[in-house]
Amino acid sequence: MLEYSANLDPETLALDALLARLVDTAVATGLFPLAGIRARAHRCEHFYIADGNPDYGFVHLEFKVGSGRSSAEKAAAGDALLAALTTHLQPLFDRQGLAISFEMSELPEIKANKNNLREYLARA
Repeated sequence: MLEYSANLDPETLALDALLARLVDTAVATGLFPLAGIRARAHRCEHFYIADGNPDYGFVHLEFKVGSGRSSAEKAAAGDALLAALTTHLQPLFDRQGLAISFEMSELPEIKANKNNLREYLARA
């Protein structure tokens, strides 16, 4: 999930391209199946950054993974995702105060989901 401050324009962020880039990066690690990836962005209307300067913005990527990946694998994937995020945001970072952050967490041992995406992806 990508969160961003409301003072950042979604078009300037190129959110569709950013989400696609993050998905492509995750898949390229070889650790995450395409059918298991969900990418979404949420605009945060209420935020306060540093000294409260309304021109400062933030972009935060939260990446949740299932169990079964080693710490080294998760660290390498995290490095790749953070690099993709910061590269995409570099033009914005160069022209205004911007906080970019990333966190990866492991999903609980017991969780549930249901989808038929692998079936549909196989048809493509």
